[in-house]
Amino acid sequence: MRCEEDFSDADIIPLRMGVSMTKGEIVAGCLAPHPPHLVYAENPPQNEPVAEGGWEQLRWGYERLRESLADVEYDAIVLLSPHWQTYVGTHFLGLPHFKNLSVDPVFPNLFRYHYELDIDIELSKQIHDRAAEAGLAVKMMNNPDFRIDYGTITTGHMFNPEWDKPFVVVSSNRSRDYYSVEVMQEMMMELGRVTREAILASGKKVVVLASNSLSHRHFTTESAIPEDMSKEHITSHAMHLWDMRMIEYFRTGQAQRIIDEMPEFTEQAIAESDGGGLTWLLSTLDLPTYPGILHGYGTIIGTGNAIVEWPARNHKEA
Repeated sequence: MRCEEDFSDADIIPLRMGVSMTKGEIVAGCLAPHPPHLVYAENPPQNEPVAEGGWEQLRWGYERLRESLADVEYDAIVLLSPHWQTYVGTHFLGLPHFKNLSVDPVFPNLFRYHYELDIDIELSKQIHDRAAEAGLAVKMMNNPDFRIDYGTITTGHMFNPEWDKPFVVVSSNRSRDYYSVEVMQEMMMELGRVTREAILASGKKVVVLASNSLSHRHFTTESAIPEDMSKEHITSHAMHLWDMRMIEYFRTGQAQRIIDEMPEFTEQAIAESDGGGLTWLLSTLDLPTYPGILHGYGTIIGTGNAIVEWPARNHKEA
């Protein structure tokens, strides 16, 4: 066995800082929307309500995403949900295991899900610590009775229904409510940068998920049969145009243009990008210039939802 004296300074410093000698990797980044209707339509045993199907184009899109990553090895999933809203900084789940009932406060008739998920505490703490060092307000959530939001659970289930990978779960820092979309975007760009740094330093292979819809103007009423697809469509032509504009940017590798237009998109499309997840995702991926893969698009109660994968594993730095 080698003693510390056998290592060079370049070897010892990363070890003392808790940095892995093996470089970590982001194997994929995904836009992974969370309407609870998707879980409802799947009828998994964890969810109490029962459906007759529905929203197949998005459910099949998630199937294509899972198939795309079926043969890809990775260690953890890092997920940011806009429905874990915090108003003093960004929070991270900080206990190894959570088990409870997640209820959608808007659609409790569709989503009452009994969940269990494991947390990658080490990676959570590494991202937390780097964010703190960068001057961001952060906190570890160590309350065992904390009830996890339906956005996290829906995206987690649709992406990995076996729940066989540990998660890092990141809150949506809603400080933008006190400042502006532009200030929020600056903060989320920085959070994305430190998230990327922490993953690369961890030695782990990771998938990054932004649990986000696109345009987000809901219908004001719900169909008597929620899964009646004859009632499903986008709320307006303007919302459709904004969604298609963003999807074209995704498909053509124009991340910087998305960032440039994000404030306008957020305001005009009532977009769920107001939670910062899309900005954070693109920053974590280092503003990719390669095309994203569109696995599916569809509407749910009038909102626009796209399932998009950026296959970062195929675009490694030289």
